[in-house]
Amino acid sequence: MRTYSLDDVYETRKRRDSWWTVYLVDPVACRVALPVANRTQLTPNGLTVLSLVLGMVSAACFAMNQLVPGAVVFYLSFMIDCVDGKIARLKGTGTPFGLWLDYVGDRVRVVLCAGGLAFGQYTLTGDVRYVVLGAAVAVLDLFRYVNAPQMKRVREAVREERAEPEPEPEDDTEQLERTPLERIPLDRAPRGRSFPRRLNRFLARHRVRSHLISGIEFHAAVFVVAPLAGAWALIPLAALAGALLLANEVFLVYRMWRFTRRHAVASSRESREHVLV
Repeated sequence: MRTYSLDDVYETRKRRDSWWTVYLVDPVACRVALPVANRTQLTPNGLTVLSLVLGMVSAACFAMNQLVPGAVVFYLSFMIDCVDGKIARLKGTGTPFGLWLDYVGDRVRVVLCAGGLAFGQYTLTGDVRYVVLGAAVAVLDLFRYVNAPQMKRVREAVREERAEPEPEPEDDTEQLERTPLERIPLDRAPRGRSFPRRLNRFLARHRVRSHLISGIEFHAAVFVVAPLAGAWALIPLAALAGALLLANEVFLVYRMWRFTRRHAVASSRESREHVLV
């Protein structure tokens, strides 16, 4: 059996990832993945199930108004969820079923934890705003993960019609989340002096995506940062993170609309030129 090194594990990290994962999860997940790969027979699917079980424990803690333990266990659940992908890429043992299990497990964890937070705080205070909070978090998360693959399908349909190759994303939503600069390979990116370009190159060197908030940061704000801060922070932090995530989603939809509009204009122009010729 091959013995893996920490450098081998580092090679399994995504080319660009959320800043929360890069700075606060990957440093732990990589060191956990190393003994898991070398000393255990745990499979990626087994780790995904473990992550889901920990997510259920986190939801139970939230439901019992144990916010700090719930936040800690949620972080562990997400960290293990990162480890399963690293093991799959390291050993080449990923499967299509594993992708489905990971995707569904993430959604179940979020819904359970949102429900646990709402139940625990409503039982304690009788404040209906916590019920609204739990429902809003679940709906926003589900909307994001329903919307992303649909936008990806639209882009693929347009590229197929134009016979353009579709860049291979690193996960189901990454391609939709990238800014135009992020889609340009780093060694071919423009070397302009504008601040956005310099910032993007700086973030790319550190494997960080250029957008401020995605689903990962949203989950971290609601289920880790806010509970650690205390019950007073649950509603304002969740509302702020939700508003930022929704703004990001609206921006992505707008970008997709612009993309389809450009395609429609180009197709119309080509059709007119064909008729004139």
